[in-house]
Amino acid sequence: MSDISTITFGLQAFVTLLVILDPPGATPVFLSVLGDRTRRQRTLLAWQAAGTSLFVITLFALFGQFIVDYLEISMPALRGAGGLLLLLVSLDLLKGSDFNGGGKIPKNLALVPLGTPLLAGPGAIVTIMLFSQEVSSTSMTFALSLAVLGAHLIIGITLMFSLGIVKIIKESGVALLAKIAGLLTAAIAFEMLMTGIKDLFAS
Repeated sequence: MSDISTITFGLQAFVTLLVILDPPGATPVFLSVLGDRTRRQRTLLAWQAAGTSLFVITLFALFGQFIVDYLEISMPALRGAGGLLLLLVSLDLLKGSDFNGGGKIPKNLALVPLGTPLLAGPGAIVTIMLFSQEVSSTSMTFALSLAVLGAHLIIGITLMFSLGIVKIIKESGVALLAKIAGLLTAAIAFEMLMTGIKDLFAS
């Protein structure tokens, strides 16, 4: 019975994280910031974004409660801050800011905004903290670890295979995609910000 409950726990964590991290939803933003990088650089960027998200999620799984308690950060404040950061990114996309950088990764886009807060945002952080609090055995710890690793493996694969789209839509298509991604990201950011403010006043 404990094996069944452990497997169910791991599957619940995996599916929930995958839905919240939303690799397909991050794909338009990922494609819009690729610029004129080589395929190798683009693949590296995809896995760096997944790795950054994995690091942030793991960090909060292990020390999340301690961090928010020590710094006296509320979840609504964290959600609002993530929304503001994403809003700035969306404005850059809508204005057509240059994300190229001559083969380098300016401001390390794999870290911000791709790795966090787009993938490992407040929703994912709160989710992993809640699942971590439910862990009561070594097998559940193992199941949660596999769920987190599996979700990020799918993220990396999704972003990497999305690179084929660039060959089809060309530069003009990427520019259009950047505008659409900017609009969608702005909507997500505004939702996060409003939810954070609403939760802050409700608490």
